[in-house]
Amino acid sequence: MSITVAPITPSFVAEISGIDLARPLQPNDRDAVADAINRYAVVVFRGQTLTDAQQIDFSAHFGPIHSSAQRARHTGIKHRLERTELADISNLDGDGNILDANAKRRLDWLANRLWHTDASFRAIPGALSLLYAHVIPDEGGDTEFADMRAAYDALPDGTKKQLEGLIAIHSIWHSRGQLDVNRSKYTDEELASLPPVPQRLVRTHPGSHRKTLYLAAHASHIEGMPVPDGRLLLMDLMEHATRPQFVHGHKWREGDLVIWDNRCTMHRARPFDTTKARDLRRVTTRDTASTLEQAA
Repeated sequence: MSITVAPITPSFVAEISGIDLARPLQPNDRDAVADAINRYAVVVFRGQTLTDAQQIDFSAHFGPIHSSAQRARHTGIKHRLERTELADISNLDGDGNILDANAKRRLDWLANRLWHTDASFRAIPGALSLLYAHVIPDEGGDTEFADMRAAYDALPDGTKKQLEGLIAIHSIWHSRGQLDVNRSKYTDEELASLPPVPQRLVRTHPGSHRKTLYLAAHASHIEGMPVPDGRLLLMDLMEHATRPQFVHGHKWREGDLVIWDNRCTMHRARPFDTTKARDLRRVTTRDTASTLEQAA
């Protein structure tokens, strides 16, 4: 059976069928998936059955894998997943029980409900994220995606000129601070492991060669600009980029694997009843270099 790519919109989000991701990936199928990601930025595979090892093996076809940043900012606790390549996107503790409402890791992952792009707080940021659904609650817990290439295209020419060359400073502690998960909740070792990093505010997406905004809740301020002015600019751009015409909501089913390109999208989790289990696991591939070393 050959791969079928069914677009959700002409240029953003597609569903791919005709492939079993648990089986070894053939080169022509790998290329077809990569082409779909470059075109649509978000691709959905339904009805998959994957072990953690199979998810990691499939992900490795698309670039080197980031180890999970959760390990760096949650030291001294029992982690549920053995493989360090996997980020635990769940409300479960190390023993598989529902996290307490005041658990540090629960408060930390609440920031996933802010608009963000994965690993922009690392010097070499994230490229692709591959999120696989093991357990889904009956209601809620959707993921929304924003098309940052279309959002850039829709900016007035004067705003595009204003943004040329601007550098934003990204820090995971900034996004957590927005929810009052303050720095005192983290050890000095955890804080030092993820220092702030600079990233371009506008970049060229390498796969499509289209200009794109590069925004996230991790973006604290604009280099060389008074902090209040830079934050207002970032807020205005976030508001623009998350207008309904740029956003698609994905309703999860168990067995879904969704890939999105962090270089040209933002995403956020939506609320669900956190007394019910939700278990998803994410692999994130590394970009080739800092955005400062890539085409603006």
